[in-house]
Amino acid sequence: GRVMVEMVGAVVIGGGPCGLAASIALQRAGISNVIIERECLVSGIASYPTEMTFFSTAEKISIGGVPFSIATAKPTRRDALAYYRTVAQHHGVILHQFENVETLERLGDDRWRLTTKTIGGDERVLEASAVVMATGYFGLPNRLGVPGEMAAHVHYRFIEGHMGFDQDVVVVGGANSAVDAALELYRCGARVTLVHFDAELDPKVKPWVRPDIDGRIKEGAITAKFNARVTEIGSDWVEIERDGARERVAAQHVFTMLGYMPETALLRQVDAPIDADTGVPEHNPATMETALPGLFIAGVLASGFDANKTFIENGRFHGDLIAARIVERQGETIGV
Repeated sequence: GRVMVEMVGAVVIGGGPCGLAASIALQRAGISNVIIERECLVSGIASYPTEMTFFSTAEKISIGGVPFSIATAKPTRRDALAYYRTVAQHHGVILHQFENVETLERLGDDRWRLTTKTIGGDERVLEASAVVMATGYFGLPNRLGVPGEMAAHVHYRFIEGHMGFDQDVVVVGGANSAVDAALELYRCGARVTLVHFDAELDPKVKPWVRPDIDGRIKEGAITAKFNARVTEIGSDWVEIERDGARERVAAQHVFTMLGYMPETALLRQVDAPIDADTGVPEHNPATMETALPGLFIAGVLASGFDANKTFIENGRFHGDLIAARIVERQGETIGV
């Protein structure tokens, strides 16, 4: 493919709500920037189950000063996708979709080089004085680490329940994604077994969903195996262990809904320090700047392994802190 070099004030890596908000904040501060997004705009939300409803109100996930008005109490996946498309259009953000950042290199303080590759194979080189990592929640799915896990009938993304019709399906996990999948599969005629390592479901399960899942489990419409771990996945069965005893459960499909680990490969390429215990990249929370001048983090990356600490509701403000810091820094450099 062709190689082009592009100079820009800042590169935002990740086109989710927090990356989008950061790009708009930079634009408002007069800092030229581009967003590089590996998939589509807000791809994390696009990958949500089709029927998904947000926990947050529309106002709390709105960005860039663009009102998000809906007729219902909580926005759906579809509402949110339409809203963020409108925001991107309204602010004229420069957005490269289906383009992956392959390498990140530090040329000096406030000087960065990135190489990217489009889905079609074209390569680009960008140089920027600031880089904002806004890579989001859906990095690397947590795996069970058991035999059979890489088989084609084992899924770690749930889109909709129709494929479960008249099938034995095992859902592994006990938080929102697992509960949503179990209910939707059940509604579509699947025979669902929910396997969770804890004694009960996660307290973070959405309050309006909780009675539904509790009711289905109580009446036996969904089979729940608590205090249970998956030990092996076979062709049409899952082996689970409870209190030292092992049993096999029928499963033509398995959904492992265990959350995600942040992707830190690019941060490691430039030796940005990351706290080993929390998974949080070292940064100043007042500016979101990492230990390396000109490298910033925005959104859920700032909460490391505890992804529930940061979400759109608070991550959407990181861009303002970043833009203020870059402007302050330009002043320092100009003043030299």
